[in-house]
Amino acid sequence: MSTALLFPGQGTQRAGMLTGLPGSPAAARALRQAREVLGAIGGVPDPVDTAAALQASTNAQLALLIAGVVTARALIDDGGLRVEAVAGHSVGAFAAAVTAGVLSFDDALRAVAVRGREMERACAGGAWGMAALRGLGEGAARGLVAAVATPDAPLWLANVNAADQVVVSGTRQSLDRLAERAPAAGARDLRMLAVTVASHCPLQAPAARAVAQALAEVTPGEQRYAYFADTTGRRLAGAPGRVLDDLAASVAQPVRWYDIIRLMPELGVTAAVEVPPGHVLTALNARQNPAMTTVAVDDVGIDAALHRVERAGGRRSDAA
Repeated sequence: MSTALLFPGQGTQRAGMLTGLPGSPAAARALRQAREVLGAIGGVPDPVDTAAALQASTNAQLALLIAGVVTARALIDDGGLRVEAVAGHSVGAFAAAVTAGVLSFDDALRAVAVRGREMERACAGGAWGMAALRGLGEGAARGLVAAVATPDAPLWLANVNAADQVVVSGTRQSLDRLAERAPAAGARDLRMLAVTVASHCPLQAPAARAVAQALAEVTPGEQRYAYFADTTGRRLAGAPGRVLDDLAASVAQPVRWYDIIRLMPELGVTAAVEVPPGHVLTALNARQNPAMTTVAVDDVGIDAALHRVERAGGRRSDAA
């Protein structure tokens, strides 16, 4: 039995998402630590998870990082969950890296603040967004994106989430044209995401360089758990430097989530727990890997999530 923690990315945030986090000792310490660091960074509202604050990509990404790390510590340090692997979608990868021991929480908060601000800067002065396209495979989606994109209204494939689900990034104009042409191409639907930037595309190359520079000043820690890389979909074990490289590069490259969830059972992962907010990754994993025990903390709570993994043969530490 091998258990993985899954950390969602931007688009899953919701107002008040930090108010219902676990209050167990390790979780409470992590939340206090986050508030201290954000206060030192400056320019970050308190609280960071109000509806108004979450309109800024920087605040949404910071809130997701905090929710991920706090819940992971409640599961592992307070609940005794034994974890062998972590995977984070987009900015969720930073919480995965913290949980794996590669990146300190303080360093992750500072790097994500840089990431969010540089992403906003790259999209300043334009109307950008992202949309989930269902019903098309990667090849068909790439063909449709190429047919819709123009030099004045670019469009890129940003995430490959499932065999028949991708996410695209681009201008609002290109996304509107995509919505018009998608049904004829065989797509079931197109849903706009709650983001105001275009991520995981060449537009974000400056953001990737800024994050790389921020992480170059970090001394990585000893990696405790395997980490699944967004840029390649492959597992990284005992390679903290390569984890940091993935964190920096991924903002300008497509997320290979479908590759990640296909690889997990091949490498022995038999259970997956998704931290808040939401259950998007749980749904994707359950559809791809129906034999795997997959549970979202937001759906059942910390205790029930721990019990479900334990009933499926998962392990908890002797102290739990």
